[in-house]
Amino acid sequence: MQIKVNNMIKKHELVTLMRGYHSIGLKRQTLLFGVLFVLILTSCASNKEETSNKQPNILFVISDDQSFYHTSFEGSKFVNTPAFDRVAKEGVYFTNAMAGSPGCAPSRSSIITGRHHWQNESSGQHAAPWLKKHVPFVDLLEANGYKTGRTGKGVSPFRYARDEKDSLWRATDAAGIEYSKIRYEEGPEDIRTGDKISNLNYFENFKFFLENERKDKPFFFWFGATEPHRAYEKDSWKRTDKKLSDVEVPAFFPDNDIVRGDMLDYAVEIEWYDRHLDSMINYLEEIGELENTIIIVTADNGMPFPRAKANSYDYGIHVPFAVRYPKAFPGGRKVDDPIGFIDVAPTILDLTQTKQNGMLPITGKSIRALLESEKQGTIEPSKKYAFSGRERHSSSRHLNWGYPQRSIRSEDYLLVWNMKPDRWPAGAPQRINPENEDELLPMYGIDEDGISHSEWAFTDVDESPTKSFIIENYKDPSIKPFFDAAFAKNPEVQLFDIKNDPYCLNNVVNDPDYASVKEELQAALLEELRSSKDPRVVGPDKEVFDSYIRYSPMRGFPEPIPGSQLK
Repeated sequence: MQIKVNNMIKKHELVTLMRGYHSIGLKRQTLLFGVLFVLILTSCASNKEETSNKQPNILFVISDDQSFYHTSFEGSKFVNTPAFDRVAKEGVYFTNAMAGSPGCAPSRSSIITGRHHWQNESSGQHAAPWLKKHVPFVDLLEANGYKTGRTGKGVSPFRYARDEKDSLWRATDAAGIEYSKIRYEEGPEDIRTGDKISNLNYFENFKFFLENERKDKPFFFWFGATEPHRAYEKDSWKRTDKKLSDVEVPAFFPDNDIVRGDMLDYAVEIEWYDRHLDSMINYLEEIGELENTIIIVTADNGMPFPRAKANSYDYGIHVPFAVRYPKAFPGGRKVDDPIGFIDVAPTILDLTQTKQNGMLPITGKSIRALLESEKQGTIEPSKKYAFSGRERHSSSRHLNWGYPQRSIRSEDYLLVWNMKPDRWPAGAPQRINPENEDELLPMYGIDEDGISHSEWAFTDVDESPTKSFIIENYKDPSIKPFFDAAFAKNPEVQLFDIKNDPYCLNNVVNDPDYASVKEELQAALLEELRSSKDPRVVGPDKEVFDSYIRYSPMRGFPEPIPGSQLK
């Protein structure tokens, strides 16, 4: 038997003692055996203490555009996510986790800084420069002895420093150094399940990082899947055993085969990234690192469909969130306390005993107590709310205007403040012709043949068969309510009873039965915005978000007519 001996006794000394064991008398044998036994116990205790004090590894997993409801653990019949399910079953599953924004860049900004995106200037807005002063928690982990890296989508889309002239900009992605060289090649050995799926081999890049870069350090690794972000291979689901009848169609969509097929293609992409997560978990288990690795799995915002992504309804901001670390977090629990993305950074710093020195003041709070609790349901009644918001997503309105929203979510209710209700929530309905600036493209982007062109109108909503069907059939009385729900202008304040209305279809803001709820949530939201110095509320420049330079394609839209509405 090989024994790792405490530093108090050298290995060769123990060997010498054991060799002399049989050459001495019985009494002395007994005495020596006792000494050796004590030494072995001491050594084992020391090793156990050494292991327990070892810094935990962290595998942070984030999909791109996935709503809370679309995991098999949550009960979805058309999405199968065994890897996520394992993390949720063996770990802690949060039923009310809210993204920092219904759009990727600001949401990821909140994760990495522990601050609301509206606190981060251009470093919180889509396709803008990331400033050096907004230090991500990844930098602090690196300084604390962690080896950090990422594969796939990091903290983006932002513009990082191009050269020394961009002296105020950060030079590298805020999620860490990229490991994405290993890719799938087209051919017989290409196992990808859709032709629009990224060719990045996420697992092999993770494995390369561990085998070649990590050395003997604890690691933080960011796995940023680009799935299920669009575009999708249409009808990729037909190469699987999936059935249209299995799809649960949200009530804000018409229920037909076009929509069902679109959602099945979405499911194919979710399952692809989950497959890579499964390989990562199995590999960690194989090399003996699984039990010392905190695994966090979530998504940056909701599904890329109308009335979900880029909207502060529940399907836009409510995301899957599960954490596995059985040695410290009692597993098999569902926690109902609302948590937000601003809580991620302080939690990771807390769990790794990393000081916040160098970061701007963190707004979020560590959820370590929720993770270490043995309770289920609501654990800390004082933690009542999670907050989210948005400014701009794509270039979708006159002068690159965004659509400012702020929201507050409790366990039971969602209140949305549409700060510019005169603007189109999904983007303007008519675009200037890029080939002739004196001409407008057809209203709603519908050409003379009745075909919808996604780039012509409502461009805050990703192109999809679902979007096209709703727009092309908006005159149909049975489809018009879905069109209005997705594209018409909103009232300034919306209140939804999530328990009874998960699809956010019934605005109860003016219902007397909800008057006290409205008052409570409005007061709490305003307090949070004031305390976090949201420029939209406290100034001095309340329109500063519309002024940030944009480094993605710009579209032209006519100046809106005050008071205009969709007809």
